[in-house]
Amino acid sequence: MLVALAVAIRRASPGPALFRQVREGAGGRRILVLKLRTMEVDAEAALAGHLARTPAADDEWRRYRRLADDPRLIPRWGRPLRRPSLDELPQLWNVVRGDMRLVGPRPLELEVLDRFPVEDRRLRWCARPGLTGLWQVSGRSDLDLDGLRELDRRYLHSWSFGMDLRILRATPRALLSREGAF
Repeated sequence: MLVALAVAIRRASPGPALFRQVREGAGGRRILVLKLRTMEVDAEAALAGHLARTPAADDEWRRYRRLADDPRLIPRWGRPLRRPSLDELPQLWNVVRGDMRLVGPRPLELEVLDRFPVEDRRLRWCARPGLTGLWQVSGRSDLDLDGLRELDRRYLHSWSFGMDLRILRATPRALLSREGAF
């Protein structure tokens, strides 16, 4: 399936099929997270121009660090890959490598973490990031960054094996419902 998706991405948009980004893992260690590329190659420049022209989008970006109507997405494939989180499948390699776990707080972009209070960032260092987590089964992109931080704190303060099992059981339903996914 990954190969078919990679071919579809390459046909829809020039550039690599995989997107690599440095994020923060356990202990504050930098990890290279893999994703299927869902955005155009010049996404950062397109984002800057869109935010400059659209004050409402700029506000949404500052609050959520994502856009419900993102103009950077690859036509035909960007949104369908993102809604059910198919773009995250390459992170299974991160799990196999030991950089991530199946369940844990999401590995966030360094620019996002720079906005977090130091105590929240240090708390996140206590666990490897996860492919799925409390945020994914509790609203996803409908939650702003404060909501994400609160769910991560709750998860990290009350972690248990049973909690991970409940999150794993809830993940397919959350992905199929696509609530909060864009």
